[in-house]
Amino acid sequence: VQLQASGGGLVQAGGSLRLSCAASGRTFSTYAVGWFRQAPGKEREFVATIMQSTGSPYYAESVKGRFTISRDNGQNTVYLQMNSLKPEDTAVYYCAARRGGLVYSEKSYEYWGQGTLVTVSS
Repeated sequence: VQLQASGGGLVQAGGSLRLSCAASGRTFSTYAVGWFRQAPGKEREFVATIMQSTGSPYYAESVKGRFTISRDNGQNTVYLQMNSLKPEDTAVYYCAARRGGLVYSEKSYEYWGQGTLVTVSS
């Protein structure tokens, strides 16, 4: 599976962005897909994931109620709708795919996209 993240950019606090993660491969629907982010000088952290079979989403507490993850298996794409953005959301956002393992652990994710930069100005 190859992943391509896009949709990042510069936005003012309170604004919105939608990230996309486009995947290649016919088995995309069998993978859970997650978003992680890495802010300057910080470790990469879990943001959200969506399960492959149920489509159930899971979110980090810091983004719950503001971000929504969704997937379109027909288009081999996962989206991250980000609303009410804050300066602390500034980071490079990565999408990643896994078949099993822990939802929140990046070690569980086998395939990674290249990252897209989100900058939120105050």
